[in-house]
Amino acid sequence: MATAVDSLTQDAELVVDVCMSVEEGDVVTIITDDEHEAEAAAVARVCVERGAWPVVMNNEQQVRRGRADTRFPMAPPRNLHEAMTSSDEVIIITNLEWANRFAHVNAVRETCEANGKIASVEPGMGAWNLTREDIEVATQRAKDAMRVLEGKTRVRCTAPNGTDFEVSIEGRQSLEVTPMKKRGQMMGPVPLWAEVAYAAVEDYTRGTMVVDGVMLGIGLAGQVESPIRWTLENGRCTKIEGGAEAERLREVIAGVPGADVIGEFAFGTSEKAPFGTPSEKGRIGTVHLALGDNHNAYPGGQNHCVLHLDGVFLNATLQIVDDGTYILKDGEWAL
Repeated sequence: MATAVDSLTQDAELVVDVCMSVEEGDVVTIITDDEHEAEAAAVARVCVERGAWPVVMNNEQQVRRGRADTRFPMAPPRNLHEAMTSSDEVIIITNLEWANRFAHVNAVRETCEANGKIASVEPGMGAWNLTREDIEVATQRAKDAMRVLEGKTRVRCTAPNGTDFEVSIEGRQSLEVTPMKKRGQMMGPVPLWAEVAYAAVEDYTRGTMVVDGVMLGIGLAGQVESPIRWTLENGRCTKIEGGAEAERLREVIAGVPGADVIGEFAFGTSEKAPFGTPSEKGRIGTVHLALGDNHNAYPGGQNHCVLHLDGVFLNATLQIVDDGTYILKDGEWAL
């Protein structure tokens, strides 16, 4: 038991000290649910030891209802909204899929605009076996990719599963979603995840994307059982084909304004992010597109939507059309 407690505390220290750099006197809001109360308490204890002022807010009811119904409002109640925007750090330790969708609410954007630091915490605290060096390496890969993509306009993505599409990032700035959070930086998961993301130009994405990893927002515990095939035309997903999971995705987006727009293009840069959970979006070798909103989270994004649903494919090859540079080849880092 002592070893488990020590490991939990060690990982909580990684979140507080390395990822969030909590300082003496900081006001910290920790959002949790019933399942993650022990982790939230460990993070709060470390914050207190650093001289900070943590408040743990249990948001179980909204998390539970949001997981059961994708269309249940994600915006937090007023008291939680105000706590977020007046905090130095906001640390979200809940079901990770819910937290991923929560990242696209106004309260998160306003927290960033108020110069706060905000992140969700990935599952497995106490068993990460992660070092500061691991985090720094993943962060550097993201920066390297952002450097080679700066000023570029088109990216082509392919995979053995039949994926072959082209996306435009012309005029769009990259979004660094890495585990060492800065003030004002967009919310992202910590500490395993690292990715580079863009607001895809809304009227351009074309080709085919086949989801064979996780598909968020349709109630899956892990990766899809049957691939979901998206037909992409002029920036929109015009056809969704596959089995029961494809049918569920069609039902979720039906009638929702802007939900057929390809809002996000992103790829992972971490060797540690695990497959089979939302964290695989940050894993090297994966690329994901998202249907729906991109105006809250991504520089230049123009699509307003109440949904943001990520679909992942594995073993990706990612090539910059402008100059032929490869970022990924057959799922391996190529830079």
